[in-house]
Amino acid sequence: MEANLENSAVTLNLGGTTAEDVIAVARQQAPVMIADAVLAELGRVRTHIEQMAASDTPVYGVSTGFGALATRHIPQADRAKLQRSLIRSHAAGMGEPVEREVVRALMFLRAKTLATGRTGVRPVVLQTMVEVLNAGITPVVREFGSLGCSGDLAPLAHCALVLMGEGEAVDREGVLRPVPQLLAEAGIEPLVLEEKEGLALINGTDGMLGMLLLALADLGELVDIADLSAAMSVEAQLGTDQVFRADLHEALRPHPGQATSAANMFDALAGSPIVASHREGDGRVQDAYSLRCSPQVTGATRDTMDHAATVARRELAAAIDNPVVLPDGRISSNGNFHGAPVAYVLDFLAIAVADLGSIAERRTDRMLDPARSRDLPAFLADDPGVDSGMMIAQYTQAGLVAENKRLAVPASADSIPSSAMQEDHVSLGWHAARKLRKSVENLRRILSIELVVAGRALDLRRPLQPSPVTGAVLGLLRSKVQGPGPDRFLSADLEAAYQLLADGQVHRVLREALAGGR
Repeated sequence: MEANLENSAVTLNLGGTTAEDVIAVARQQAPVMIADAVLAELGRVRTHIEQMAASDTPVYGVSTGFGALATRHIPQADRAKLQRSLIRSHAAGMGEPVEREVVRALMFLRAKTLATGRTGVRPVVLQTMVEVLNAGITPVVREFGSLGCSGDLAPLAHCALVLMGEGEAVDREGVLRPVPQLLAEAGIEPLVLEEKEGLALINGTDGMLGMLLLALADLGELVDIADLSAAMSVEAQLGTDQVFRADLHEALRPHPGQATSAANMFDALAGSPIVASHREGDGRVQDAYSLRCSPQVTGATRDTMDHAATVARRELAAAIDNPVVLPDGRISSNGNFHGAPVAYVLDFLAIAVADLGSIAERRTDRMLDPARSRDLPAFLADDPGVDSGMMIAQYTQAGLVAENKRLAVPASADSIPSSAMQEDHVSLGWHAARKLRKSVENLRRILSIELVVAGRALDLRRPLQPSPVTGAVLGLLRSKVQGPGPDRFLSADLEAAYQLLADGQVHRVLREALAGGR
């Protein structure tokens, strides 16, 4: 993921937000501002909520209990206690803390919904959440607790607890410190929640949506790198570039992702002396599927990402709460907190990611097998038999592929009833999001191994030279990872290559090289 050093402010308006804004707040610590129109609308709607709260007529979420306890009308004297109790009891997560960027995305997305005016909170609730974000205070949100229905309840409750001056949180440096101290240092007054505000802080798909957007941002780079690593493998194995011509793709099979990936591979191989060296007199009729069909697989991943991005855009425009305050003032229960739309695409992406890693591993394996690698030394070893070369790198890659296949099993196909059968069908979207994050990280490692192996194979084709594009990336790789030679500590090389992907250097060099050749 490439670092964006811009720190321009993101403004919350009445109409939702964008994926770019979420990434800026989550990863680049962009400050958040609130439009004046938002504060005015929140004040207007809150006046209406307070009128309802003063009425003798029970209103769900305003003057009643919650979930299976919604039948009890709560006296006004007990409603502040009700809000505190709701947040404290729902902050029931367990396990390791989730990543800082996930928590920041979750909080910003909840703030986005509060800013719509459809939740009925006071302006101070939104202002306090934004102040916590801007102060770099990150609530500790535990791995387990959300079922992805009635919102990401436990994760959001852990965040709401910090707004109240309770719970656990870390500072900008990631140091766990007492929450009252963190708030006091930032000049933030702890919230005392009033009617409706507890539910408004925890009833949303913000955690799973945030993780979807972060995964899409990462995959936007990784699919380009998959095209690159596939091109390097084709070149290293003396494959043909002709199957990537444009007239074989969009004109015949109009999947846009496939056309994009084929164009990327064709451009990456343009001007390759290695490819030119066997264009005539090559007795092989066709390359293996893992080479020839790379655009079809990576392209299908791109199209899956496009569908997921469409779902994400719709969710970014949503105002999810229960009950919700409608524009005409009615307050109504609903089921919009159900995470199914987001959960499905999270699972769909995990399937695509698993397959993308699988085809990369098959390309890697071909380069190591002297029966299929077209005269490369066994395992690309310096002295096969004495040296093992890249043999165990492929084992590591295969293990990552196997794990991603397990992670591709859908979470959203399951459901575990809760709340005394009131919440009898849940999405498990949070679980789908957590496993997708792991899948994407595994894919980055899988592709980094293919780059290391393909880079060594290209070096072994000397004096023939790679294309300008693959050569540029190979040059970057060689700045951190040595070329062919006797066996050495291999884990360090693989981690160095992984870091070049993780910090965006490979993607940056690739884009520059492709732009220079077009």
